[in-house]
Amino acid sequence: MFERQVKIPDAEEILQKMPLSFELKKIRDERTRAVADVITGKSEKMLIIVGPCSAHESAPVLEYVEKLGKLNEKVKDKLVIVPRIYTNKPRTRGVGYKGMFSQPDPTKSEDIVKGIYAIRALNLKAMEASGLAAADEMLYPANYDYVGDLLCYNAVGARSCENQLHRLVASGIDGPVGIKNPMSGAVNVMLNSIFAAQSAQVFKLNSWQVKTSGNPLAHAILRGAVDGYGNDIPNFHYETVMQVAEGYKNSGLSNPAIIIDANHSNSGKNFRQQIRICEEVMQNRLYDKDFKFIVKGFMLESFLEEGCQTEDKIYGKSITDPCLGWSDTEKLIFDIAEKA
Repeated sequence: MFERQVKIPDAEEILQKMPLSFELKKIRDERTRAVADVITGKSEKMLIIVGPCSAHESAPVLEYVEKLGKLNEKVKDKLVIVPRIYTNKPRTRGVGYKGMFSQPDPTKSEDIVKGIYAIRALNLKAMEASGLAAADEMLYPANYDYVGDLLCYNAVGARSCENQLHRLVASGIDGPVGIKNPMSGAVNVMLNSIFAAQSAQVFKLNSWQVKTSGNPLAHAILRGAVDGYGNDIPNFHYETVMQVAEGYKNSGLSNPAIIIDANHSNSGKNFRQQIRICEEVMQNRLYDKDFKFIVKGFMLESFLEEGCQTEDKIYGKSITDPCLGWSDTEKLIFDIAEKA
């Protein structure tokens, strides 16, 4: 049974009230091209998508992204940095804090209209403060129109990659879309999702029949897997990555590219393992030119303070998955840049 609570304004109405200025649109478009150049191989830079597991409070996220903007200036010859401003949080069992989009104040009840305005304000201020456009997870495809003009990167999560609507909407996004392997780790499922996203589609989206031209910038994110007993199975090692590369070769997909998610099941959510994982991947890039060709970058979970907390008491500390702290993040990014 559904109880209608609040009528959500159409995206056009909200975008008119909180538009992307010409100056900020220029930043967003430039950052989108920079990411696209990495995915297509036009640029040999590495892509670093980094930030908190979830953006639960604006002030520390803005401070963090401003730090990233300054760091980007120091490594921009080698890296393309994209801040994670993740405003939707998937929940394994369907309950709990679901992100700023649904719950702009994690201590209060859901308020989606307020959440939409909050995430637009956060992204606009973050671009102004850092000169960087952000990445977000497309957890709910129907929400894309409310934020799509702000982002230079979209991710489809492990629980969503098998969903038909996610695949179809990804086919119409004008920019890079990373598609994670499913929780099972099935590579063929991920590659089928990428194939669907790279293909032209016709489908119903909200109140419209829409047609897309396909998105050649759809690509793979390896985040590890979970077996039937709940054990984490990493998939960032050389042998696993090269099996995915072989699958790419046999699939006929455009722009073969893999991003390594160094947290989640690759690290067993042991956030400090992200440092070791990046080190191993960078060594493999030095070892094998084919590995280097296809592994384009990393996705990292990081915030001002390391670890996580159950309640929002410590400023700049995650309330969802544990994250690297800023000091370790800065050292790691400098190390990746040096070896890129």
